[in-house]
Amino acid sequence: MKRILPLVVLFGVLLGVLSSTVFIVRERDYGIVFALGEIKKVIDKPGLYFKLPPPFQNVVTLDKRLLSIDAQDAERIQTSEKKNLLIDSYVKWRIVDPRLYYITFGGNERAARERLQAQIRDALNASVNIRTVKDVVSLERDVIMSEVLTNVAKRAESLGVRIVDVRLKRIEFAPEISESVFRRMESERLRVANELRSIGAAESEKIRAEADRQREQIVAEAYGRAQAIMGQGDASAAALYAQAYGKDLGFYSFYKSLEAYKAAFGKSTDLMVVDPSSEFFKFLKNPAAK
Repeated sequence: MKRILPLVVLFGVLLGVLSSTVFIVRERDYGIVFALGEIKKVIDKPGLYFKLPPPFQNVVTLDKRLLSIDAQDAERIQTSEKKNLLIDSYVKWRIVDPRLYYITFGGNERAARERLQAQIRDALNASVNIRTVKDVVSLERDVIMSEVLTNVAKRAESLGVRIVDVRLKRIEFAPEISESVFRRMESERLRVANELRSIGAAESEKIRAEADRQREQIVAEAYGRAQAIMGQGDASAAALYAQAYGKDLGFYSFYKSLEAYKAAFGKSTDLMVVDPSSEFFKFLKNPAAK
């Protein structure tokens, strides 16, 4: 039993030493092998590898996947009109030179993010400072993103990093000028609304005047036609009357006298002062008179 225990201890030590000489590089990682603090080699292919046990050699892994920087706070950038804009951006990047990246940042991803954010801020300032608000917000937004991408990508080459994409998520006015901008927009919309109302009122008056003119014209034409029809009717009636009465003039005279009597003595209180021998009373005296 006393002889077996040292063998077990020795086996454990050997197993520990052996396990420290084996390491795995995954598909998503780079492996950097250090020999006494100096970079010995860089491994970019996945697999099982061997090395000397510490402290002779050790391994550091770096992420080779696509990484992103999504700014937590919007950058305050001034346009050529001296107006402050708040711009949110995000960046897609990856490590392409593990050796240079490690030498620059010591494997500290946070330091790399801060350096890239500073470069992005400088590139945004360079592109936005020479443009107006309208250019930044709508007209040349894509151009600005392309300029920032080119600028930052060129500066990031010396860091062992490749910038894949740069996007501007949100652009808005700083709080101190938003209110004045909204007031100006409101006054402009009010001016346009008043102008449209004036145009509408003028058009309505024009339409109303034209409608009144057409109405008067139609009424006048209708009145003229009515008068013409009435004249034709009166003429036809007169012709019929003349034709009818012309057949017996005595009867016509008698009939007209009866109508005159009816009109003159329509009420019991009617009173007339006239000569009894007047022609008016000839049919009262003699119904057969001619």
